[in-house]
This record gives sequence, structure tokens and C-alpha cells, in this order.
Amino acid sequence: MVQKIWMALTAALIAVMASPIMAMAQAAPTDQGAGLRGGLLALGAGLGLGIAAMGCGLGQGRIGASAMESIGRNPNSTNQLFVPMIIGLAFVESLTLYALVIAFILQGKI
Repeated sequence: MVQKIWMALTAALIAVMASPIMAMAQAAPTDQGAGLRGGLLALGAGLGLGIAAMGCGLGQGRIGASAMESIGRNPNSTNQLFVPMIIGLAFVESLTLYALVIAFILQGKI
């Protein structure tokens, strides 16, 4: 079974490599460094923003879950937990907004 899969993948790779589409590819830019630099900047901006958004989502979920668990254990502490929870959520969200600003700055340099 594995041998059949490898054979199919090899045949697909040979078909792609031998196709005339590769011969009609766009010519490389005259400044080789600018294309690579722009691509790496775009990749860094996208990955950085994605990682920041993932971290923000995980952090906010953990803050909310901890607050709800604490309120569930002691319902009288609702008023004492609400304001610090909202402030913590704002701080976590601000880190993602900083990442968004940095991504915009990097996109402007391409």
C-alpha cells in the first residue's frame, strides 16, 4: 500500500516538473534581494500576527475560564472579580493590537 502511494506521488511530481507551465513562469526580478526581502517581510508579518492572535485567544479564554470558575465557587466575589478581569482582557488584547501595528509597518516596507 505504501509503495503504491509513493509511486503515485512520484508520478505526480514528474508530471508537474515536466509540464510546460514551468517553462512559462514569470521572469525573475532584476533585483534578487528585493523579492526575497519582500517575501520574508510578508511572511514574518503574517506569521507574527497569527501567533499573536492565537496567544491572545488562548490567554483570553484562560482568563475568562478562571474568572467563571472563581465566581462558580464563590458567587459573592462577582463584583470583586469583574473589574480586574476586564482590565486583564484589555491588556491581553492590547498585545494583539501591537502585533497588528507591527504587521502594518512591515507591510509598508515591502
